[in-house]
Amino acid sequence: MSSRTIVLTDALYEYMLSVSLREPGVLRRLREETAKMAQHNMQISPEQGQFMALLVELTGASKCLEIGTFTGYSALSVALALPGDGRIVACDISEEFTSLAKPYWREAGVAGKIDLRLGPALETLDALIAGGEGGAFDFAFIDADKVNYLGYFQRALDLVRAGGLILVDNVLWHGAVVDPSRDDEDTEAIRAFNRALADDPRISLSLVPIGDGLTLARKR
Repeated sequence: MSSRTIVLTDALYEYMLSVSLREPGVLRRLREETAKMAQHNMQISPEQGQFMALLVELTGASKCLEIGTFTGYSALSVALALPGDGRIVACDISEEFTSLAKPYWREAGVAGKIDLRLGPALETLDALIAGGEGGAFDFAFIDADKVNYLGYFQRALDLVRAGGLILVDNVLWHGAVVDPSRDDEDTEAIRAFNRALADDPRISLSLVPIGDGLTLARKR
């Protein structure tokens, strides 16, 4: 028993991965290639990718939404967990980053499940809503620019069905959310986002200390 989440030392973290991580080779190679990039800190951790895949399986999701794709690790994790007819709409603004993802998606045999939409995500989401997709998605993952988190979440809430699940990354922001010396725009945006969800009656809520903090919001 423990009254609070334990702190993971490097040794304990490596042990956790050694006894639980089931990362396919294609995912591992994508993660390793991304780790060589200057922006590698935008990559989710492998245990988070596996956790997301498990949530997709548990919820029986077949239509998913991703806001912020980067080099495609999270989209690939989700796509591999989807049923044969499953689909994920992946929103990103960078052709450079997402071009790295495509060969891995093809190698894994899931390229046909991933509908990549390049452009400002708010515009993509608004177009989905205007096109009658409200309530059509089972699962959504938000991991994009922090200043637009509330806007992304509101649209995701419109697009996800009742009982659907929304995941939001980086909600602990490497501890900056509790650092009084941090008042930059991104940190303030995450603080505001966390406060807004804390009392939102439209969702059931849990913040899980995996990766950089992951919020799970189930639409009521």
